[in-house]
Amino acid sequence: MTDRRRSMSRMSRACLLAGGALLALVSPVFAQTTAPTAPAAVDDGDGMDGLGFYLESDLLIQDDDNQVITARGEVEIRYRGRTLRAGEVIYNIATGVITARDSVVIIDPTGGVSFADTMILDEELRAGVAKGFSARLEGNIKIAAASAVRRGDMVNELDRAIYTPCEICAADPAKPPTWSIRADKVVQDREKRIIYYRNAVIDMFGVPIFYAPVFWHPDPSAERASGLLPPKILGSERRGLSYEQPYAWIISPSEDLVISPQINTRVNPFLNLQWRRRFQSGEVSARFGYTYEHDLNSEGDRIGKLTSRSFVLANGAFEIDEKWRWGFAAERASEDLIFDKYDVGDIEARRGLIASDDKRLTSQIFAVRQDARSYFSIAALSVQGLRPGDNDRTFPTVAPLIEGAWEPEGPVLGGRLRLSGSAVALTREQSQLVATQPGADSRRATLGMDWRRTATFANGLRLSPFVQARADAYSLSDLPPPNAGQSDTVTRAMGVVGMDVSYPLFRRDGDRTIVLEPLVQIALSPETRRDALIPNEDSVVLEFDESNLMRADKFPGFDLYEGGQRLNVGGRATVLYDDGRGASLLVGRSFRAEPDVQFPARTGLQTRSSDWVVAAEGTPATGITFFTRARFDASNWDVRRMEAGVDVDFDRARGFVRYLRDSQDLTNVPREDIDFAGEVMIAGNWGVTFAGVRDVENDVWRRQEIGGVYRDDCLDLAVVWVHEETYNRSLGPSDSVVLRLTLATLGDKGYRQ
Repeated sequence: MTDRRRSMSRMSRACLLAGGALLALVSPVFAQTTAPTAPAAVDDGDGMDGLGFYLESDLLIQDDDNQVITARGEVEIRYRGRTLRAGEVIYNIATGVITARDSVVIIDPTGGVSFADTMILDEELRAGVAKGFSARLEGNIKIAAASAVRRGDMVNELDRAIYTPCEICAADPAKPPTWSIRADKVVQDREKRIIYYRNAVIDMFGVPIFYAPVFWHPDPSAERASGLLPPKILGSERRGLSYEQPYAWIISPSEDLVISPQINTRVNPFLNLQWRRRFQSGEVSARFGYTYEHDLNSEGDRIGKLTSRSFVLANGAFEIDEKWRWGFAAERASEDLIFDKYDVGDIEARRGLIASDDKRLTSQIFAVRQDARSYFSIAALSVQGLRPGDNDRTFPTVAPLIEGAWEPEGPVLGGRLRLSGSAVALTREQSQLVATQPGADSRRATLGMDWRRTATFANGLRLSPFVQARADAYSLSDLPPPNAGQSDTVTRAMGVVGMDVSYPLFRRDGDRTIVLEPLVQIALSPETRRDALIPNEDSVVLEFDESNLMRADKFPGFDLYEGGQRLNVGGRATVLYDDGRGASLLVGRSFRAEPDVQFPARTGLQTRSSDWVVAAEGTPATGITFFTRARFDASNWDVRRMEAGVDVDFDRARGFVRYLRDSQDLTNVPREDIDFAGEVMIAGNWGVTFAGVRDVENDVWRRQEIGGVYRDDCLDLAVVWVHEETYNRSLGPSDSVVLRLTLATLGDKGYRQ
């Protein structure tokens, strides 16, 4: 019987059982993450609608006496989207045992491929064994074992196995992969989505670096599963050798907890926790840290008393309906330097409506309503300062902070009308000037109107007239000297009318477009009459640059406002090439009828003629972008402030350089810094990484980093030396060595803190 396609009822049944049983084992041992389900009747491209089978071989033998069916020679069986190829397939009808051997290859519907010398399994499709097993799984994972055993639907076992996601060198198969895990036994628990190892050894470049009698990690194909995350390893004078091992515990599909104990050789352990929970209407995230320890200095010496030290960084946001949402943020630390002492990162991440920075913690609760034409928010917040000299008793408690805006649906007098409102109450425990006096309290309510219309003429001239009006009411108490302890109420109104004028000129020249655009703004309003009782709470920080050159009111807050007659002028030139290159330059300054002493002299806006502001940016070549902004003294062209930077992003090199020169900050202390970071892959997968902050004014490096990196498709390794030359209370200069390690398929899956 040598016919390649022979059909008979008994043989058909036998072949169906053989094909189904064999292909039940073909799902790669590490590819399935849920219990198997009955396949739907879908077309697999062979015309069998996913329910039939196809058998082809050079020779098909039916031995009725021994109840054995044998297919030999280029055997191919297709069943339920899976394909089996082997030199020989034997089905014993009496025992139900099926054997495939001689270069067995199995291809599953996901593209995973398994190989074996021999595969044997039972007729019930629940148990089987493969000898000389190897597989290429989804995600380019490779695995090999002396034998593979399937024990029911939920458990697969491998004996003397090796696992790696790294590429295998085709020219030199004996060359070890970048990293791999060897183990006496590997067990995949499909129900728990965990892979367990017995006597596991992690090899890197063929060298054993880690051994564990028991080791486990999430199934790589599982989107979320409990298991170990990449460790954080650091050596420093402050904490000695520090090893932090995060473990992700998936509590439920909507909740997880990352437990990260930090073990230090010179100081007590520090426990980090990160908890996340998603609800139908929103989510909550919280980070906690705790230790019981003395205060520390840079050398790791214990000073002060033994006590609990902790922090919390938590936030939540929830949707009430399609327009309303509410949320909160809780940020507090038991001491100012806890994040520096224990290298806790990502402190400055925004966790609420009001952004924090890495040296201020803001706790808040808020509600927001927003639709296409209106916005409303109400919030309450308090601040903890982490900077030297910060006194939390002098920081105001802000409750409430209210902001709102509304625009009519259609034009008003042919233009866009916006109505706005704002209110805030500030309460302080202690005076900022006299420690024995209570802090100044203030309450402000504001109503505003902004109308603007834009008209563009046929010759390109663009006119944009505008009208702005505002009314403020202040209630003040516990005023500072010379009105110490007094209370008062202040009201004021202000308005401005003006026009923006621009006349962009376009020219096409070969492969480039040139745009020249003169800019003019005229603003007219009454002279400033500031009441001395009104504190300046929200306009302390003001920088004059290209971002507010064409603003009618350059103060960022409400407490101060710009008045008088003024003229803002500028010119912008832009060149754009078809290949993506381009550059732009803006130059401008501001003029006013009378000086305005409300502006600090450092801003360059106090006199009748302001400083010059210059800003440029461009992309001179693919992978290179730059920016610069500067302010020059109008009388002698001295640099009052300059900021410049370059970003580079090539295939084998990336980085940035930033330069800042500013002698006009709030402390009037000259500042000149260079900040840079980069990475260059020098040869193959090897490279260097570096970063630094240079204080040019004081001729000192505030921070230096340099290290080596190795990166390929399955490993990201960096060893970096870090030196910090900063003094912050008990902490002084420090050196540390950081090991950053990420292994493919053992990555953080979004859990990294």
